[in-house]
Amino acid sequence: MKSPIPPGWAKRLLRSLHPEGTLEEVEGDLEELYDYWYNRSGQTQATLRYLLNVLSVLPPFVRRRQSKETYPSSTQHVAMIRNYLKIAFRNLTKNKAYSFINIGGLAVGMAVAMMIGLWIYDELSFNKYHQNYDRIAKLVQSATVNGDFGVGEYMPLPLANTLKTDFSDDFDYVVLSSWTREHILAYDDRKMTKMGNFLSPEAPDMFSLKMLKGTRAGLKDPSSILLSESVAEALFGQADPLGKIVKIDNKMDVKITGVYEDLPYNTEFREMMFIAPWDLYLSSEPWIRDNGGWDNNSFQILAQIAPKSDFETITNKIKNLRVIHVPESAYVKPEVFLHPMSRWHLYGEWDKSGNAEGRVQYVWLFGIIGVAVLLLACINFMNLSTARSEKRAKEVGIRKAVGSVRIQLISQFLSESLLVVAVAFLLALGLMLLTLPYFNEVADKKLVFPWNEPIFWLTSLGFSLFTGLIAGSYPALYLSSFQPVKVLKGTFRVGRFASLPRQVLVVVQFTVSVTLIIGTIIVMRQIQHAKNRPIGYDRNGLITIAMNTPELFGRYNVLRRELMETGAVTEMATSSSPTTKLGSRQIGFDWEGKDPGLRAQLGIMAISHDFGKTVGWQFVDGRDFSRDFSTDSSGLVLNETAVRYMGLKDPVGKIIKWNGKPYQVLGVIQDMVMDSPFEPVYQTAFLLDYNWASVIDIRLNPTLSASESLGKIEAVFRKINPGSPFDYKFTDQQYGLKFAAEERIGTIASVFAVLAIFISCLGLFGLASFIAEQRTKEMGVRKVLGASMIDLWALLSKDFVVLVIIAFFIAAPVAYYFLTGWLQSYEYRTRISWWIFAVSGLGALVITLLTVSYQSIKAALVNPVKSLRSE
Repeated sequence: MKSPIPPGWAKRLLRSLHPEGTLEEVEGDLEELYDYWYNRSGQTQATLRYLLNVLSVLPPFVRRRQSKETYPSSTQHVAMIRNYLKIAFRNLTKNKAYSFINIGGLAVGMAVAMMIGLWIYDELSFNKYHQNYDRIAKLVQSATVNGDFGVGEYMPLPLANTLKTDFSDDFDYVVLSSWTREHILAYDDRKMTKMGNFLSPEAPDMFSLKMLKGTRAGLKDPSSILLSESVAEALFGQADPLGKIVKIDNKMDVKITGVYEDLPYNTEFREMMFIAPWDLYLSSEPWIRDNGGWDNNSFQILAQIAPKSDFETITNKIKNLRVIHVPESAYVKPEVFLHPMSRWHLYGEWDKSGNAEGRVQYVWLFGIIGVAVLLLACINFMNLSTARSEKRAKEVGIRKAVGSVRIQLISQFLSESLLVVAVAFLLALGLMLLTLPYFNEVADKKLVFPWNEPIFWLTSLGFSLFTGLIAGSYPALYLSSFQPVKVLKGTFRVGRFASLPRQVLVVVQFTVSVTLIIGTIIVMRQIQHAKNRPIGYDRNGLITIAMNTPELFGRYNVLRRELMETGAVTEMATSSSPTTKLGSRQIGFDWEGKDPGLRAQLGIMAISHDFGKTVGWQFVDGRDFSRDFSTDSSGLVLNETAVRYMGLKDPVGKIIKWNGKPYQVLGVIQDMVMDSPFEPVYQTAFLLDYNWASVIDIRLNPTLSASESLGKIEAVFRKINPGSPFDYKFTDQQYGLKFAAEERIGTIASVFAVLAIFISCLGLFGLASFIAEQRTKEMGVRKVLGASMIDLWALLSKDFVVLVIIAFFIAAPVAYYFLTGWLQSYEYRTRISWWIFAVSGLGALVITLLTVSYQSIKAALVNPVKSLRSE
């Protein structure tokens, strides 16, 4: 039988690149191995192994053979690599300061890059817990009102049934959902407030919930409930909860039919601690039956499309459903579309042109910062390695004189680089483990170290190898290019432009650092600018309590009297939403002088008497609601923005009609900031309506401590509403949450800016020490000739100062360009003042001088007799 022959192209590759001295022997061995694997595993396996063997016997950095070269044996290779590592280790231990700067800088840079990598991975994997997340979507609709484009998630109730019946082939599931909010769960004497949803029975299947007890079909019973694992444990401990009866909001008795695994932190529904049936919600909320038409956008609809469907095609089918069923809405050009779950987290907002945006900008931002910080560490390595070139010039010359070729020298220097990176990687892992809890707290994440993830280790090793090659490539190529004759004769000089690459790299380092400093200052300025904004009421000492149970409704006067009698409360009122959120926006308004083409929309807050005194309204015209005037039940209080929006002059006493019913303007208050403090205040009207209440607003007595006041208030609520836990929220804390995202960005950017400066200063310190050492004799001569210590300090420092100034003039316009674009996303924004750039530049300059001054002064203080002794 004829022996199998390796592929011709693979044999030609071997003959082309392998040295002639051992070619025949190696080729024969490989053919024998090919024959063995061909008979054992087949042609494909044999060919693959033959190719790998060919590559394994090629010289490093494949080159065309030369007739005089010979290829060393594998034993020689091992010995050579061992020698490289031994020399690298000796160099590290010999130059401890240099090693600390290189390893420390690289470790910090790699730790930052890996931490940011974990953060980005978590952002990109948001909602992937749900198996079919790439086919789940949220129904949203866009509209253009008075020329302003907007997108909302509030949908009409009948749309869900239309999708189920008329588009059944396009959807696997269509799920109606309430909004995730707080509800009271009670079992025996255990009561707690938890976030939850009312959903259609198909929701557990759509979300692919992992059931620990019961089944996903549990919601088919309209009097059932599914609990999360943590809530079930809090209510029942280790007892089996299935079949137990719990009460929701003191008015709905439901049976537990299942327990599901807590949803992870990186999901949209992480706060959903229980799920109850949608039909139960309908039966408990009569207002839905009376206001469930196509013209009421108050509901949330989720859907999972069929496997062979796509979002764009379905959107084209359903986009005009609102206009079809409500023709009079055509003036706002409403369009219904599907917003895929895969885009909820990163593309959850829309600009005025209809382009999706959101947190993806921060993914790009932190990705760039991670690369930049790692680049700074690599620059340190390159700069310090080339700065020490003269110290290793003789070593290179001797190696070349005894026969080393350039490729071997490159391999040696790269092995040193890889050793430094390997040590830095281990140190970076330690830094990550130490700082991950702090990072999680700052970034509002629950990242865990991925010990058991092969992809993490493969990525990290590849990343480390890449870092080692990038950091070590320039020094290896530079050092290996030295000519041995000049080096050994002592005539070798690095040249007048040898330091130019190092100077360029220092400029790059400080350009990045100064840009981060400017960015951090402007982010913090923007946050403080919004915090200093007048908000139109006094949030200090104000608390809110949700009205989740029927016992609190219809008892306003009793509750108010008992609270006031405690002495812990100075005022109390109710409202349809807290002061930190405008809960309703309505249309159907008309008034004298209204532009016929204006489709008026106002925010509406229903309040009780005393609300203005409770929150601290500031009137600019007119008066508050009063019990002395029964006609105030048909009165309105407007904010300043509403007056401007409606174009009213002398608004007090004017009549405004809402859906045909006349209301008289009683007063005008300063604008209350209820939504985002970074956006304009929305035009809002306040009216009296005790039946619309959902929040109790209480002003604490400032003469008593908060704990004492809360204790007295709790006693009243325990008496009037014994079936509920006493849960309250401080308004100033709730208002502070509006800055959370920006503050997280600012804090993280500040940390990275400090680390960038730290890494840059490490490099400067190392460079300054080597330059001072290099110019020791020059300093001695200058000192003998009369130079003062200040002169010598200025001589060594001025080069670095010039580089930092150049970096500043590059960083300033770059930072201005990008930060101006970032600020444009805020309607209420700070100005970019000149002093921010001045402070950043001066700060970078001072840090530079402090860093290099130690080495400069140390060199200037050396006794010239010692520095010139060898002369």
